[in-house]
Amino acid sequence: MRDDLRLRVARADDLTPSVRRFVLEDPAGAALPGYRAGAHVAVTTPAGHRRSYSLVEPGARAPLRYVLCVRRDADGRGGSVSMHDDVAVGDELDVSAPANAFPLLRARRYLFIAGGIGITPVRAMVGELRARGGAEVRVLYLTRSPEETAFLDEFSADGSLVHHSALHGRLDLWPHLAEPDDDARVYCCGPTELVREVQALTAHWRPSRVHVEDFAGVDALGGRRAPFTAVWEPTGARVEVDAGTTALAALERAGVVLEASCGSGTCGTCRLRLLAGEAEHRDMVLTADERAGWFMPCVSRALSPELVLAPPDRPGGPGGGPAAGVH
Repeated sequence: MRDDLRLRVARADDLTPSVRRFVLEDPAGAALPGYRAGAHVAVTTPAGHRRSYSLVEPGARAPLRYVLCVRRDADGRGGSVSMHDDVAVGDELDVSAPANAFPLLRARRYLFIAGGIGITPVRAMVGELRARGGAEVRVLYLTRSPEETAFLDEFSADGSLVHHSALHGRLDLWPHLAEPDDDARVYCCGPTELVREVQALTAHWRPSRVHVEDFAGVDALGGRRAPFTAVWEPTGARVEVDAGTTALAALERAGVVLEASCGSGTCGTCRLRLLAGEAEHRDMVLTADERAGWFMPCVSRALSPELVLAPPDRPGGPGGGPAAGVH
C-alpha cells in the first residue's frame, strides 16, 4: 500500500493558457518531507489517475510547500485534464513523498536544455546551483511561442537563451554540444524528439556526463523484447511474459490484481518488489538504489530467464534483505 501525504491545494494559477501552477501544503501547516532538485511527486487526480510531476522550486530539508506545474494535454491519458478541470483551491489530494530519478550531480559546468514543460525540474536545478554558487550554468529553454512559455520573464532576465520555434524555427543545438567536456554535465528534459536529438548529438560525450528525462514516458514494448517468466511469489504461479506483452498485462491476465495507472513508467503506481532475478529497468520512477529491490511491470523487462515478484507490502528483497521503501 502507498503511504501518501494528504495535501491541500493552497494556490492554483495559470502561468500560460495551458500551464497551471499548483501550490500544495499540509492542512495543519506541518513541514513536508525534504527533497533535492530534480525530484518529483506522484499525484492522484480527482479522476483517479496517478501522475508524476516535477517539483519546480529548489530543494529543501523541510519545505512548507510543494510547487508543481501541469501542462494541459487534451490528447493525453487524462491526468493533466483532471488536474486542470477538477482541482480547485482548498481541495485535498493524495501526494507521494518526493522521489528523485533525475538527480543533480556535481560538476564545474552545466548545460541545461529544456523543452516546454521540461523546464520544471530544470528551474529547480538552476535555482539550487545559483544559490550554491561556484559553477558555470547555461540554460537553453526551447518553446513554441512566448505566450506558451512558463517563467518567461524569469529566464529572459537571467541570461538564459530562450528560443521560440514559431518565431525563429528550430534551434541548432550542435554548436552547444559539439565539444565534449568531462568537467560539464548536460541535463535535458522535454518531449521525446528533443531528448533523442540531444542523445544523438552527445554520442561522442562520456555517457556519465549526459542526463535526460522524457515526460512522454516509456514505450513499454520498444527495444529488446525477449520473453521471460514472472514468478508471483505469494502463490508460486509461473506467468509467461511473451515478447509482445508487458509483465503487467501478463500478470493481470493470470488473475493477479494490481494497482496501475499511467502505463508508461512515470507514476510508480504498479511497482512490485523484486525478490530474485535481474531486471531490465526502463521506468522513470525508481532511483538507482531502489532498482535492487523494486520492479515496474508496466514497462520493465528481465535480463535473466525469470523474475520473482511480490506485492509492494511484502517484506524483503534480493538476497532476503530489506528493499527500499515505497514512496
